[in-house]
Amino acid sequence: MIQRQGLYLSGLWAIALMSLVMVLSVRPAWLEKPLGGMDKMYRLHKWAGILGITAAAMHWLLDMSSDLLKSWIGTTGRPPKGDLTDFAMMFRSFAKDSGELIVYALLAMLVLTLWKKFPYKFWRYVHKAMPVFYLLLVFHTIVLAPANYWTQPVGILLVILFVPASIASIICLAGQIGKKRQSNGIIESIQSHPGGITELTCKMDATWPEHHAGQFAFLTFDRHEGAHPFTISSAPGNDKRISFQIKALGDYTRQLSKHIVVGQQIKAEGPYGCFDLDKLDANTHHTMIAGGIGITPFLSWLENANQYPFNMPSTDLHYCIRSVDNDPFLKRIMSLCETLPKVRLHIHQSEKGERFSAEKLAKTLAETDRTSIWYCGPTSLAKNIKLNLGKWWHGKFTFHQEAFEMR
Repeated sequence: MIQRQGLYLSGLWAIALMSLVMVLSVRPAWLEKPLGGMDKMYRLHKWAGILGITAAAMHWLLDMSSDLLKSWIGTTGRPPKGDLTDFAMMFRSFAKDSGELIVYALLAMLVLTLWKKFPYKFWRYVHKAMPVFYLLLVFHTIVLAPANYWTQPVGILLVILFVPASIASIICLAGQIGKKRQSNGIIESIQSHPGGITELTCKMDATWPEHHAGQFAFLTFDRHEGAHPFTISSAPGNDKRISFQIKALGDYTRQLSKHIVVGQQIKAEGPYGCFDLDKLDANTHHTMIAGGIGITPFLSWLENANQYPFNMPSTDLHYCIRSVDNDPFLKRIMSLCETLPKVRLHIHQSEKGERFSAEKLAKTLAETDRTSIWYCGPTSLAKNIKLNLGKWWHGKFTFHQEAFEMR
């Protein structure tokens, strides 16, 4: 009895979590605000996938244990299996076999996802098989679920899970993810900066909506490579030009400058993101912290703020870099901050032992009762600040962070 109920419950958990994975995979913009941003959606997508595959593996193990339990304790007193419909009996064997193969495939996909050294461009093609696996899981569930499920609340729940996730699977297979939010554009200029940074300026067509400072877009330079997210570094405007500062951090970004040329057509999907610096509370003190290339959303904000220099809230901008000698953005940032009387710029050079910390941040907040922290940089520093700021400063703060991890 316990084994049978565990089998059904683990199966329900697996299909529920995998349904969530498929719905999130189409990047539904209407879920951004409820979930706190597209990066949070990706994190939920990842962990729902991990837990869903774990539940599917548990479901398979419980099913495999059935024969072992029969040999140990016999079948006396065991509840009868749920009756299957005549339709289900026709496909029972195929549904069982396909279910087992899907578990193997999902476990292999999980290993490749967690193995960070596996190349993204190959992982991406493996990941594209997920909608097929999901639709087979739906078939497996429909065929093998007891017939009486479909007249009970659990049957209604399964239908509620299946319908939107199956539609999302078809959208994925048809290559229509984010199609309504895509605009075409042309690369107008390419500049290389120290530190492996490539600056792109793109002229978009009339369908591109105006972004907010701090938002990002998925850029597609080559349809075989797919879309990658990059923060928009230029200020919002009506000329349909958007700029990006792309740092060579992985295989794709290291080779990007060699494969793009001025005049090349691109696709931009977006804008996305709840790291919205255009709607800052003017009555609240703000603390902005940028680590390296994490300065890009604040570049957009500084350029936009220069249009209304006296309407800006009180802000401390902390820029964490290795050295002022090789930084490609410092002169531009200093120039922008000079015209903003309420923005105070703090430079922290790690090569001179000026590493940023929660203790240093607390000193700048000594005269402040509360602040809103906007952070873009290494995850380790963000954790350190959130964990230790309370030890050095007893004011109240909210913490805003957007960090992408595609797998």
